[in-house]
Formats: sequence, C-alpha cells, structure tokens
Amino acid sequence: MAQYRETPFETEAMPPGVPYIVSNEAAERFSFYGMKTILVVFMTKHLLGADGQAAPMTDEEAKYWYHMFTSAVYFLPFFGAIIADAFFGKYVVIIALSLVYCLGHFALALDETRLGLAIGLSLIAIGGGGIKPCVSAHVGDQFGERNQGLLERVYGWFYLSINIGSLISTLLTPILLQHVGPSLAFGVPGILMVLATLAFWMGRHRFAHIPAAGSSFVREAFSREGLGAMGRLFVIYLFVAMFWSLFDQTGSAWVLQADHMDRRLLGVELLPAQIQAANPLLVVLFIPLFSYVIYPAINRFFPLTPLRKIGIGFFVAAVAFVIPAAVEARISAGDAPSIGYQLLAYVVLTAAEILISITCLEFSYTQAPNRMKSLVMATFLMSVSVGNLFTAAVNKVIQNADGTSKLAGADYYLFFAGAMFATAVLFIFVAMRYRERRYIQGARTPAVELP
Repeated sequence: MAQYRETPFETEAMPPGVPYIVSNEAAERFSFYGMKTILVVFMTKHLLGADGQAAPMTDEEAKYWYHMFTSAVYFLPFFGAIIADAFFGKYVVIIALSLVYCLGHFALALDETRLGLAIGLSLIAIGGGGIKPCVSAHVGDQFGERNQGLLERVYGWFYLSINIGSLISTLLTPILLQHVGPSLAFGVPGILMVLATLAFWMGRHRFAHIPAAGSSFVREAFSREGLGAMGRLFVIYLFVAMFWSLFDQTGSAWVLQADHMDRRLLGVELLPAQIQAANPLLVVLFIPLFSYVIYPAINRFFPLTPLRKIGIGFFVAAVAFVIPAAVEARISAGDAPSIGYQLLAYVVLTAAEILISITCLEFSYTQAPNRMKSLVMATFLMSVSVGNLFTAAVNKVIQNADGTSKLAGADYYLFFAGAMFATAVLFIFVAMRYRERRYIQGARTPAVELP
C-alpha cells in the first residue's frame, strides 16, 4: 500500500478521487437494485424446481425470503468493516469483495432454480454486504480539515448517484424479465457490477488510502471513547431500524399490492415492479428541494439538527404507511384503485427517506472515531438488517396454517404504521439526551463536542 497516498489531499476543493467513487456507486447500485427490483416477481412467477419445471413461491414465502436476504446484505457489513479497518484497508476489501459480488449476479443469470437462487443471493450478500460500509466511509476519508465543509455536499452527490443507478435499473430490469427472461434480467446487473469494479480500480491513484489500523483498531474500538461513540449511535440505530422495516417493503408488499391495482399512468400500463422507480426519481428531485428550499425555510423558525431531521422523518414514515392501508381496504372490497395512490405513498415515504437516510450517512461518519469509520458505517447498515429481520419475522408469525394471514388486508399496513408512530414518539426523548462529537480525518483536534 506504500505506493498510494495515505492522507487526504490538502485542498479546499473536492478531492480528485470523488468522481471515481461516485461513478462506482452509481453502477453498483444499478446492479443491486436491478436485481432486487425483480426478485419477488422472479420468486413468485419464474422460479424453477430442480427438475426444470415451474416451482414458484407463495406471496408470503417470497416476502419472507426477500427480507431475509436484505437482512443478510445489511448484516454482513459488520464483518467487512472489521476486516477493512483492522487488517487490509478499505480499498483492498472493496476490490476483492466486488469480484465475489459479480459472481453472485452471474450465478442468478445462469441458474433459474432454487439452487441458483441460493448461491447467487449468498454471494451477493457476502460481496455487496462486505463493501457497503467501506465505500461510504472511503468517500469521507478523502476529506481533511480544509475541505470538511464539503462533506454534506458529497454525501448528497453520493446518495444522488445511488438513486440515478437505481432509477434506470428499476425501470429496465422488469422489462427484461417480462419480455426476455431471467437470464438477461439478472445478467445486465452483473455486467454493471463489473463496470463498477473497473471504475473503482481506475481511481486507485487518485484516492487517499487510509491504512488499516491493525491492533490499534481493537484498542480504539474497546477504549472508553470508542465504546462510548458506538453505544450512543447504536441506540439511534435501533430506532432507525423501524424505518427500514417499513421502507424496504416497497420491494415486497407494495409490489404485490401493485399487482392488484389499475397501473395505467398517462396512457401507459406499468409493470408491478416498475412502480419502485418512483422512489429514486423522487430522491433525485427531492435532494435539491430539501437542501435549498425546505431545510433553509424550516431553519428560520426551528434549527434543524441531524437528530431533529431524523425524528421528523419517523413521523412522516408513519403517515406514508396509512396510504397503502387505505388502498388495501379498497382492494379487499373488490375494487382496483389507481396506482396514483401508491405513487402518493412513495412521495411521502421518500420525503422520510431524505430526512432519515442521507442525514444518518453524514451523521454516522462525523460521529465515528477516525479509526472506526467503516465499523460505525457497518453498524448503521445493520439497522437495515434489523428492520428487515423484524419484517421477515412478522410475515412468518402472521401466516396461518390454512394460508390466510393474522394481519389481513389493511390491518397489515396499519400495524407497521402504528409501530413507526410509537418509535417516533419514543425517539424524541432519546434525541434530547444525545451529545454530538465530530471526528474528521487529519483534523488537529481529534474530536469536537457540540452543544
């Protein structure tokens, strides 16, 4: 690693490695969301048995495995972060696990049976999960004391790249699945993952490569300061987990609901999985709207700290799930409501995502001691894992032996809306007690405590 720069560039401008990281993230997110968008539809309509005959899953089974996979993807970052921060550094881990990631996509493309599904999703969970905390921490590592003020902007770009990649793939892969088949629908995201890996490798001489901390990582992680930072953030992430429990159902319950709705929009009939494209499109529109209009307007009357943004987002998320509950009530009565109602729910839920997810990315980085950046990012991602594990558990428990559900129709969505509202209320008291400390790579003062 000696041939690479090991400290942030001394500049007040955007670091030179940022374009490579952002382009890598856009391609990687295309690959991940392209695969994830069609996963439930593939499992319920296209999955084959070992004999090559159709062997689709039930809706409930598909939802359970979808959320178990998502949970695994966001649990494994914890191990990727430890390997990166303690042993090999972020760059090496990202390159190595990206290759595993590519193999997972091609396993899905080559084998449409449950065996291929299991192998492909396992490799994607290991590869994708392992690199997640490293990439988001690596982009923060490019900034030093002189340009740390650009961190909020770069994490906005970072999130924007995620959603541009997601938007394109969410529109494209359902069409490929519908008209060409699973092989190409899963193969195209695999090709994009290869391109993502290549883009990251090309930027290797433009990055600041913060070295692995070795034994000092263990000392810092188990120091009073390290344990204190992790403990404070862990409490926050437990609350954030409930948001992800709701949000990730846009890829499962909301897709299955859309299949029973009138999906004609402006004269075009959308596929059920394509409705998910509303989220990344809205994120692209909402990032500048929130940054330059909504946040400044609110700040004139009510100072918006990161934790206040997150708390407001929780209440907004609860409202978002009331809308599909109303839709489900109409479907249960024999009606086929317009897909416009679900699009309205996406507007509300995406506003909650802007308030919570982008804020948590920057907040996690600045609140993490310098040798623990990837580990803290992994802990934040684990909140996604916990949220999806909760959703999977609920879907498992509510299944009756006769195939019916204990939370039928609108009750299913109202349960999650109520859980989110209770979480939002309790979070107010936690946020009031939290004390922020900022850690920036290369800063002369190791940590700054904020009022």
